[in-house]
Amino acid sequence: MHEVLVVGAGPGGLAAAAELRRRGVSALVVDKADAVGSAWRQHYERLHLHTIRWNSHLPGLKIPREYGQWVARADVVRYLEAYTAHHRLDVRFGVQVDRIDRDGSGCVARSPQGDLAARRVVVATGYNHAPDVPDWPGRESFRGELVHSSGYRNAQPYAGREVLVVGTGNTGAEIAVDLVEGGAARVRLAVRTVPTFVRRQVAPMLDNSGTGRVLRRLPVWLVDRIIATSSRLSTPDLSAHGLPRPAPGAYSRLLADGAVPIIDVGLIALLQSGQVEVVAAVEGFDGDKVRLADGTTVAPHAVIAATGFTRGLAGLVGHLDLLDGQGRPTVHGGRTHPNAPGLYFTGFTNPISGMFHELAVDARRIARAVQKQLT
Repeated sequence: MHEVLVVGAGPGGLAAAAELRRRGVSALVVDKADAVGSAWRQHYERLHLHTIRWNSHLPGLKIPREYGQWVARADVVRYLEAYTAHHRLDVRFGVQVDRIDRDGSGCVARSPQGDLAARRVVVATGYNHAPDVPDWPGRESFRGELVHSSGYRNAQPYAGREVLVVGTGNTGAEIAVDLVEGGAARVRLAVRTVPTFVRRQVAPMLDNSGTGRVLRRLPVWLVDRIIATSSRLSTPDLSAHGLPRPAPGAYSRLLADGAVPIIDVGLIALLQSGQVEVVAAVEGFDGDKVRLADGTTVAPHAVIAATGFTRGLAGLVGHLDLLDGQGRPTVHGGRTHPNAPGLYFTGFTNPISGMFHELAVDARRIARAVQKQLT
C-alpha cells in the first residue's frame, strides 16, 4: 500500500507531491498521459499565464527569469518538467484511474492497469478536464466546421475564413484576438452574458492575482463593488460595440459558477476597431447557418466553441456524495469530506488570486494535513 497516491501529473498534482516529499511522506503520482502537464501541452499555442511570473511558481522552485514576465504555454511545460526532475518525483504514466473507493482507513484507485491502494489519495485531475459543448439544436447538421476550443491550436487553418467564436471567457477572448492577428477574414464573438473586463497588470510589478489575494479576504459584496469600480475606471465603455457595462457581481458569479472576468490581452482594441464583432448568443444550427438569440443568422465557415469544460469527477468520486450541483468537490486543500476522510482535492477552484498560487497554497495545506494524520 502506498502512503499517498496523487492522481494527475499537472501543476496541482506535482506541487502536492513535492510538498509531501519535503515533509518526508512518499507519494506516487499517476497520470493517463505520457508526460507531465498534458493539459498544458494541448492548449492553444499563444496562451500565456495570466498571472505574472514571480507570483506563479509552485513550492520549492521558481520559474526561470528568462521565461519573461508572462510565461508562455511552452515554457510552462518546460517548467513542469524541470519541477518534476528537481524534486525527484515518482511519476508513473499511462495509468488511467476510473474510480476511487474507500477501503477501511484508506482508498483504492480502480485502474485497468491494476488497482492501487493508498492510505491517502490526492485528486488533481484538473479544472479543465472534459470539453463541454452545448447540445445546440441542429448541431449535427451544421455544414461548416464546429470545434471545441480544446481542439484549437493556432489561427493558421482559419486564415481567410469567417469564424464565429462562442463564449466570452478568457479562452474565447484570446482565441478571437489570435484569429484576427492570424488573418481570419471575419471574426465574430457570440455573447450570452456580458463579461467584466479587467486589465492584466495593475502596476509595473503587480498583476491582478496580487490584488486578488487581498480582495478574497473581503466580504463578497465589497469585492463585487471594487471589481466593478476598477473595471469602469480602467477599461472603456464598449456599449457602442455591443457590450454594455455589466451589472456588478463579477466575484459573486465567479464563486457561483466559475465565470471569471476577462483579462484583456488585446480584445478591447479589436472591438473598438471593429475587427471583432459582437453578436447574440447561439441558439442553434440550420444547415450552413447559425441561429442567434436575437432572431438573426450568420453563416461562418467555422465555429469555435469556447464553452468551457466539466470537471469530469462524477465517474471518479460521484458515488461518494461529495460533489456540488456543478460537479465540483465541496472541499479542497487540506480539508476532507466526512464521506471520504482520506481523500483530498486540488485545482478545482478558479480563484482571483491566480491558479498557480492557489495550487501552491493547496499543496502546502494537503501535505501538512496528511503528515499530521500519518504520523
